[in-house]
Amino acid sequence: MILGGTSDGRQLAERLASDPRYAVVLSFAGRTRSLQLPCAPYRVGGFGGVEGLVEYLRHEDCQALIDATHPFAAQMSLHAARAAERTGTPLLRVECPAWRRGDADRWLEVADMSGAVAALGQPPQRVFSSVGRLEVEAFAAAPQHHYLIRAVDEFLPDLPNCRVLAARGPFQVEAERALFERERVQVIVSKNAGTPATYAKLEAARLLALPVIMIARPVLAPAFTVESCERALAWLHELHGAPSRRRGV
Repeated sequence: MILGGTSDGRQLAERLASDPRYAVVLSFAGRTRSLQLPCAPYRVGGFGGVEGLVEYLRHEDCQALIDATHPFAAQMSLHAARAAERTGTPLLRVECPAWRRGDADRWLEVADMSGAVAALGQPPQRVFSSVGRLEVEAFAAAPQHHYLIRAVDEFLPDLPNCRVLAARGPFQVEAERALFERERVQVIVSKNAGTPATYAKLEAARLLALPVIMIARPVLAPAFTVESCERALAWLHELHGAPSRRRGV
């Protein structure tokens, strides 16, 4: 079972689906309407908390659980850790490294969304944000700013001065720079996702000397972690080589 939400999860599911040693299913939370469906078995929807995930792992006789959710999906990672512990299922987290600030970057690192909103200050600014649809409501505490929100799906935010730009990465540096210049962006608010597909906005911000309010990753439940699909495959192959009554992953 792979808990998805990242390109790594989709790529890993597709790699495993072509390997006869494994039976794989990729699980989507279902919060995004325009899913990038894999060439692999998948399911959409929650489990009903830890109990539901425990029941699923037992019913499907899963022999490994891979957490390839977004680095900010702290609740799902916690549920995965607890369900794995209760069922004795080997657990692996696949998580790309966080972005690191360069010498020319103008980052202000904050702990959470409320810190990001406070860091915007009182004078009105033109803000570009890619924090995700579920986090946008935090900006209601600072309605004086003009917000350009980029999200995978179109939605109607409850903000007075806000536009939504529906788009999915990967994005290119020159296109990001042109967007920021055209929209007269003054500050960027971003989560430290670490994904290569969306790093271009930080490169464009560096070129334009724009400040970036960077939201730090939450502390996740402990789990053995690798940074790539290749290392996840190596972990699974090693697990597969051990004696087991494996039926699925």
